[in-house]
Amino acid sequence: MKKKIWVILTIATLLFAGCAAKSATNQVDSLIRDEKGYATPIAEAPVMEVAVSTGGEYEAETTVGQDRIVIRNADLSIVVVDPIESQTAISKMADEMKGYVVNSYLYKVQTGEGLEVPEVSITIRVPSDKLDEAIEMIKAEVENPETDILTEQVSGQDITMEYTDLQSRLKNLEATRDQLMIFMDEAKTTEEVMMVYNQLVSINEQIEVLKGQIKYYDESSKLSAITVRIQAQAAIQPVTIGKWQPVGVARDAVQALIKAFKFLVNAAIWIAIFVLPIALVIYMVVRLIIWIIRKVFKPKPKAPKSISQIPPASQTPIPPQG
Repeated sequence: MKKKIWVILTIATLLFAGCAAKSATNQVDSLIRDEKGYATPIAEAPVMEVAVSTGGEYEAETTVGQDRIVIRNADLSIVVVDPIESQTAISKMADEMKGYVVNSYLYKVQTGEGLEVPEVSITIRVPSDKLDEAIEMIKAEVENPETDILTEQVSGQDITMEYTDLQSRLKNLEATRDQLMIFMDEAKTTEEVMMVYNQLVSINEQIEVLKGQIKYYDESSKLSAITVRIQAQAAIQPVTIGKWQPVGVARDAVQALIKAFKFLVNAAIWIAIFVLPIALVIYMVVRLIIWIIRKVFKPKPKAPKSISQIPPASQTPIPPQG
């Protein structure tokens, strides 16, 4: 009887642990990194208290007294004289800070004068506590910080709740696995052995998934991603003829064209959504009024004349011809 109770308790625990692990997988799977190495924010979920029965004791994990875990990333766009030289300097800086280069792209762009100049996109990871220092070193590559730093963005994401939740679920799954190992040793029949074995395989798979997710969080919180777009000064210099800048004129013309198209599209939307339905209703009402007027004021048809009212034909004989 006692053994049956333990089996029932284990099955219930497995079902609960499976649901919990699936929820954790869905949470972390929504944390997708884009090509720049960034992690998109995920919704914060409250920490769930997951319990496993181990001889009547209740075990739970909370975030009380735990340090905050924050993922910090940065995105920069700068203008330098030689993008290739700056790319090399940034890669060397990442190595010196015990970080690494995630990816690096070198390609050519054309200037307004038809010249090809290099442009670089590079993503590195550095220790989170050195993120600010790394950003300052990257900005030191430019000649004029006021004009050559085009964009600078630093983002942070607090993952303390998600991280603690994953650890709590992992601990409970491992406790469930230990209980199943005990049942495996006590199993008497082949059916019992196979049942416990299948549950062990499922639990071990969930444990490995949670460990991978926790490892990803560890690495993301310890190493910050910095994505830098490095443009050449020659690529952004406007073409100038005397005091005339055709690039500026072309830009103004394009903006005017876009505004004109925007006005036409807005007008078409107003006509299609607002004017046409009202015009259709008015047309239908007018047609109805005209139809009613015609029905009410339609002239009565004249009655045909009777035979008695028709004047007789002339009796005057027609003289013979000839």
